[in-house]
Amino acid sequence: MVRGGIITVLNPWQWMHSAEGLLEILFDTGFRSAGRLDMHIGPYEITILETGRFALDGGAMFGSVPKEIWQRTYPADDRNRIQLAFRALLISSAARKILVDTGAGTLLSEKWRQIYQLDHNKDNLRRSLAQQGLDPEEITDVVLTHLHFDHAGGASEISGNSLSLAFPRATHYVQQSHWQWALKPSEKDRASFLPETLEPMRSSPRLRILEGPCELFPGVHLLISNGHTPGLQMVKIQDGSKVLFYGSDLIPTAAHLPLSCSMGYDLYPLTTLEEKRRYLRQACDEEWVVVLGHDPHSVAIRIQRGSKHFEVKETLSL
Repeated sequence: MVRGGIITVLNPWQWMHSAEGLLEILFDTGFRSAGRLDMHIGPYEITILETGRFALDGGAMFGSVPKEIWQRTYPADDRNRIQLAFRALLISSAARKILVDTGAGTLLSEKWRQIYQLDHNKDNLRRSLAQQGLDPEEITDVVLTHLHFDHAGGASEISGNSLSLAFPRATHYVQQSHWQWALKPSEKDRASFLPETLEPMRSSPRLRILEGPCELFPGVHLLISNGHTPGLQMVKIQDGSKVLFYGSDLIPTAAHLPLSCSMGYDLYPLTTLEEKRRYLRQACDEEWVVVLGHDPHSVAIRIQRGSKHFEVKETLSL
């Protein structure tokens, strides 16, 4: 776009719906002046862990948004797949080492590894933990936002000839409504769950079932979302006005900030829309740091209100 001889590049998600229901795209790089991410909140040091890359169908990731729009930022391969990240959080204090999500792990068959282009060559969970000087046995708690393979697959592993918990000394936290759903998923989403992930938890005394939102540890809050899947628990770490929010699959990428952009994987997209309206309004008003679990380009952002929808105010580097 040219104004007065100056080329202006605008964010592709800055305008979504015109009166005719068409999507307009402009580019804006103004928000890409990166700030520094303060990784200390209260007694906790927070580390964002890269645990690998994978690929999913772009149409499924962006739902009703046309490919002509999303492929400009998330280019697809010849099978319509776009590259995505696996990210986890490590929340450390003197008393606890809390892991939020575990990535896909190693349990997928070779067939599904090829379908999803699973790539752990550069990053994987064990390597990222080792870079922090941690062994799996030192993790005290594992918070699983939900049990889809790309968030919980790394919670289990094959040890000898049997399955076991990858973090054997950790208490594992799952919402009751989601646990029940995972045991009997619908035809729409049953491929997202790995029985090999569920079995070691089912038989373990280290599984703790939670009932709704709570303050799990001082300053570590669990918030509930039901649009993507029942009982998805999001993590908010807060000390006074300083807040870091891990929304899991409620906001998987920066492109999902517009309320109308939801994944085809969401079981209840209208619920997702209303949940995003609620949490993004609060994130904007209170200047939360929002960690993006799957965005291949941005790790964390702050957001602002645009003329049409919420948009990126600032990207944050580690």
